[in-house]
Amino acid sequence: MKKSFPQWELLKQDQINILLSLPVDQVQLQFEDILNIENHQTCVKEAALLEYFVNGFCWAKEMNFSSQQISFIMALLQQLLDNIKNKQSFADNFKTFIQTVLASKASFLFTTTDQIKAITDYFKTSLFQHYRLYELIFNHRREEQLLKIEKCIEVINPAEFAAPLEEGMPTDLYFHYMAPPRVQTPEQTMQASHEENVEEPGKAELEESPGNQVGFSVEDVREVLGEMTQEMLAKLQADFTEKLRVHEETYISRLERLQKGSSK
Repeated sequence: MKKSFPQWELLKQDQINILLSLPVDQVQLQFEDILNIENHQTCVKEAALLEYFVNGFCWAKEMNFSSQQISFIMALLQQLLDNIKNKQSFADNFKTFIQTVLASKASFLFTTTDQIKAITDYFKTSLFQHYRLYELIFNHRREEQLLKIEKCIEVINPAEFAAPLEEGMPTDLYFHYMAPPRVQTPEQTMQASHEENVEEPGKAELEESPGNQVGFSVEDVREVLGEMTQEMLAKLQADFTEKLRVHEETYISRLERLQKGSSK
């Protein structure tokens, strides 16, 4: 007599009997081979597929179903999932489910009302309550995430603004020692050169006087400290920029490798 209820083609009943004696982690490994799943740790679709069938098998095992009954449950899971992949509506797929379950009862595969009710409750909570989610996973292509983006940021000229409060120093000292030099216009440059030329005779006389050879003036000290500070700040900024660039390239490289791995 021909059977009027479906059986899962990927597993024979003797293979189901072997799986019934294995723990859950071993069952999952076996289903990875049966379903030809290789990237379930990085692929959402494969992870959902593996969980879908493993959970169904473990539930049927807890219900103490026979190997023939478990094969029917797995075939029903496969049939409903194929209907989702074929973009069948929720109503049509649910109608198919009811007809298949009632046919199994008519064929005396399941003999009690409690069994039919348990099957209905399980498929309701595991599949039909998440029907839209399964449609999104198996029917819609996931968009690639943007892992990097270029932005242009306009930076203010610090020479035109007062020192930040956290610097903890007066504004005049900040501009004298810490602020970068102002960019002079050609007219200002010519005026400064003219003033230097006017002051050069007086400077020469001061340099030739023996009193100036004894030590340095306050202005000389300020000038030296300012030059040293500018050199130190320029070096620190260069080192910080280089380290930031190296870290950014490293993170971008890692993200690109992850993207390539997940797209395989």
